[in-house]
Amino acid sequence: MTNTLPSPAEPLRIAMWSGPRNISTAMMRAWENRADAYVCDEPLYAHYLQTTGLPHPGAEEVVAEHETDWRTVADWLTGPVPQGRSIFYQKHMAHHLLAGLEGEWLNQLTHCFLIREPREMITSLVHFIPRPTLQDTGLPQQWRIFQVARERQGRAPLVLDARDVLTNPAAMLRAMCERLGVPFDQAMLSWPNGRRETDGVWAKHWYSAVEKTTSFGPYRPKADTPPDHTLAVLQQCEEIYHELHQQRLTV
Repeated sequence: MTNTLPSPAEPLRIAMWSGPRNISTAMMRAWENRADAYVCDEPLYAHYLQTTGLPHPGAEEVVAEHETDWRTVADWLTGPVPQGRSIFYQKHMAHHLLAGLEGEWLNQLTHCFLIREPREMITSLVHFIPRPTLQDTGLPQQWRIFQVARERQGRAPLVLDARDVLTNPAAMLRAMCERLGVPFDQAMLSWPNGRRETDGVWAKHWYSAVEKTTSFGPYRPKADTPPDHTLAVLQQCEEIYHELHQQRLTV
């Protein structure tokens, strides 16, 4: 079947659902480096923080500076793409999609999922959230969104594993683009370092490492040992991760 390329009149709206401490910001950089794409950074974060009251780094500033009405956000995500671009790449944290936010607006997005091996994710996350819950990892939310998207479209949506992307960025991004029905762009493999206007105000708390990058770095296994108090959550994460990992894109 021949794919119809997106146009400004009928854009491709990619909702990339990730969890924390993944390569989600680097992936956003890759898509932002395309001339035909516009990106946004965690547009539901302010609503999430206002609703939950969680003490994330810079929470008060996030709520003050970003849109907290999820309906306004949903209208923007499904409305005209800024700057008339044909691709709207939306970086989401899956746990930001709180109960009650699901609705018809989600059917206008092409859902994709970015996963990371839970042990590596947890040992990084504890530096920011010392006692993470299962909900903080975003994995149960990813699995819920995945199941709804699979049922709606009749096949499994796109799943990328961070390790696969870092091991072979060119092949994985090329396969990703093919699956999404858009031409691969070599510009996705490198980008200027530094912060972006499209980054959320939380960048100063979370993005110090990615701001130094100009490309996807090589995969390096983490040798860190997860703290004992995270082991129960880690086990639950691994069960969900296994389900999503079986559906991942391979090359």
